[in-house]
Amino acid sequence: MEITVKFPGRKKVNAEINGMVIQTDQPIKDGGEGTAPSPFIHFIASIGTCAGIYVLSFCQERNIPTDNITLSLRIEYAKTEDGKFYLSKILIDINITPDFPKKYLKALVKVAEQCAVKKAIMNPPQFEIKTVVKL
Repeated sequence: MEITVKFPGRKKVNAEINGMVIQTDQPIKDGGEGTAPSPFIHFIASIGTCAGIYVLSFCQERNIPTDNITLSLRIEYAKTEDGKFYLSKILIDINITPDFPKKYLKALVKVAEQCAVKKAIMNPPQFEIKTVVKL
């Protein structure tokens, strides 16, 4: 898989993959126009949408309606000893209605934990960044 990143102007940075464009922008307070989520927000959203597809598939396989099921994500920060903030916790709530089958409550959490994005974070890849001169 290859993703091409382009700079369409100002603080916008877009990723192009398979004919689709993922747009990003910076908030106004950071010099952007606020026209799209920032890359970090896309990262957090990818965790939620990834867990969400597992929840959705689980429910669809059991004919459980998903109209009123949502996932809510919250992030928490902590400080290092030298006072710098870092992302310390991602909390995901799977919001269900009272009529959700009780026998599937634990299974729903287990299925959401199968998220491939979460697994990639738990076993982080190595990064290799280099400059390539193209003619």
